[in-house]
Amino acid sequence: MARRNKLLKFTELLTFPNVYENFDPDTDDLVHYSDSHVKMASKWHSDHFKNQNPICLELACGRGEYTLDLARRYPEKNFIGVDIKGARIWKGASIALKEGLVNVAFLRTKIEFITQFLGKDEVDEIWITFPDPFLKSSKYNRRLTSPVFLDRYAQLLKPGAPIHLKTDSDELFEHTLEVLQEQGIKPQVVNDDIYSGKLPHPDLDIPTYYERMHLQKGKTIKYIRFELNYSLRQD
Repeated sequence: MARRNKLLKFTELLTFPNVYENFDPDTDDLVHYSDSHVKMASKWHSDHFKNQNPICLELACGRGEYTLDLARRYPEKNFIGVDIKGARIWKGASIALKEGLVNVAFLRTKIEFITQFLGKDEVDEIWITFPDPFLKSSKYNRRLTSPVFLDRYAQLLKPGAPIHLKTDSDELFEHTLEVLQEQGIKPQVVNDDIYSGKLPHPDLDIPTYYERMHLQKGKTIKYIRFELNYSLRQD
């Protein structure tokens, strides 16, 4: 039954006007709405949102809790949730449609291919919310704050755009600080227990499915805000 429900959700995603999916990472084609194929790099403002408002990404968005709540709080901004799990994206996308959140879209792809679907200077902000920490050292480069991913983000972000990491993982937290130091990046905010005092950012109060689980297990939630060096960009 669970598998059948998943398949139904995958089929239904093709009918959602706020969902774009990539099924072949060797191309920059996205399947969108009734199986039409589109290319969206540098076209999100013109072809989807129909405005020039700032674009914020939520990477590893899961059910899209941050994407949805930020969109509710900031109707003057656009938000794109990115994840590879179709059933999770279905949840967030269906809520956005039900609520009429026209400033929300979802992109179903592996994040390592994200530069194929967003263009230079197209993104104003990134939230990375409870990503898989990939604890095995052999999977170092799969961590979303590893140098190879920072290089990808630099190709999309406007200079001075903030990146936010929210995680329960001590390992990912420390790894990120080490990477930033190696890159010559001084983080603007570092907090290893956001609920021990005043929140270091007002939007950290958005609860996610995974955060609730982590808190029930007694884990502390950590936060880093930083900006990339402009030299990381590949023009």
